[in-house]
Amino acid sequence: MPQAGLPKEAGDFLLVMGGPMSVNDPDAWIKEEIAFIKQVVQAGTPVLGVCLGAQLMARALGASVRPGRGLELGMTKLRVRAEGKSDPWIGSLPDSFDVFEWHGEVFELPAGAVPLASSELCPLQAFCFGSKAYGLLFHLEIERTGIEALCRECAQDVRCAKTDAASLVKQAEPHLPRLHEWADRLIACLADSSASGR
Repeated sequence: MPQAGLPKEAGDFLLVMGGPMSVNDPDAWIKEEIAFIKQVVQAGTPVLGVCLGAQLMARALGASVRPGRGLELGMTKLRVRAEGKSDPWIGSLPDSFDVFEWHGEVFELPAGAVPLASSELCPLQAFCFGSKAYGLLFHLEIERTGIEALCRECAQDVRCAKTDAASLVKQAEPHLPRLHEWADRLIACLADSSASGR
């Protein structure tokens, strides 16, 4: 929940991150944030939504958000969808790759968006809307300390996934430098789309 409310404007780039709440919760701030994201996307400002942030973006673009087929927690294998092969960011990644996830809800594809990646449990893991807005259910930015914090704060999820903090960290840690490199590439693509007016 925003501590000081929403900013008056997004600036040059809007990053919308995750949280334990649901887009479908009745809190007033969620509706306000969805309206803000819609306004920013329509203005052509680069936007990146991660996990809950992607769900908020999907809802802002008119798509529904609902419980998934199961909790996706920890390292998960994704596949680049055929539609994503020509995307300047995800098209530069391997056809199949592992990412860190922590979510139980998924989104439908917004009208006009392009599906980019899928997993065994979730047919839509990422989408882009034009060249300046990306929504990712997964976490490229995660660090060891972030995984440890999630395990402390969301212990019930860890139990539901039948795993433990040490296992999650051990599985994820070798992948983190690569995930951070891919995050840098995505930010560079968004910056390039803004600079070139695409």
